[in-house]
Amino acid sequence: MTEALNPLDTCDSRLLPDESIDTVNEGLRLIRKKNGLTFGTDAYLLAAFIRPQKYAHAVELGGGTGIISLLLLAKEKVQRVTALEIQEPFAELMKRNAAINGLSKRFTSLCRDLRDVRACDIGGEVPLVFSNPPYMTATSGKRNVHDEKYVARHEVHGGIDDFCGCAARLLKHGGHFVCVWRPDRLTDLLSSMHTSRLEPKRMTFVHADGKHEACAVLVDAIKGAAPSLKLTPPLFLYEDNGKGNTKILTPDAQTIYDTCAFFD
Repeated sequence: MTEALNPLDTCDSRLLPDESIDTVNEGLRLIRKKNGLTFGTDAYLLAAFIRPQKYAHAVELGGGTGIISLLLLAKEKVQRVTALEIQEPFAELMKRNAAINGLSKRFTSLCRDLRDVRACDIGGEVPLVFSNPPYMTATSGKRNVHDEKYVARHEVHGGIDDFCGCAARLLKHGGHFVCVWRPDRLTDLLSSMHTSRLEPKRMTFVHADGKHEACAVLVDAIKGAAPSLKLTPPLFLYEDNGKGNTKILTPDAQTIYDTCAFFD
């Protein structure tokens, strides 16, 4: 999914020693920190799962490199995005990534703790909030040696209750909160959504292939909606190519990667 570029071939040759630059889906150039999380399948699937709101101001909770926001802007799924990021180096990195892709006028990076953010801080309530939040509790799993990855993967600066609570504060009534999450913690997500009056309306389980349990779940919830959930057919990412152990994208997954859209 990524192709390494020579930094001197881009419009930004002032990379720091701990940075590299790739080209990813939709022709976006992405500066990333070598000790930070890289662009992965979860991010692209979330961008694809979000339905277009062409004239909307959207908010991302925990922006990282800014890739999900930039994908939405590049595909004209939203008009503009404000991304909240608690780690200052990544808040600055998002600005740079927006700039090298010509999207600065439609993108705002805020270095803020989402637990403290209110609608007045972003210019008023919005119709769409999205997030790829930390999946693991602060005490679970092995602590990553790099703080950047540890903060991105673990609930160090707020758990899923905080993410849902922030989404609810920022959303208009009837607005959408869309996120990607771990299936083994789905009950935590649903409980947090219920507490924040975010009603899950559409859900898709993602599997590596037909032989393995789900590795991710995508959820689209609406603020203040009545209970009614559409559970879509599962998405299988890979299948055998019939020539040994090699895996290729399934037709459904290939369509999603080609279009940055789900057809459910």
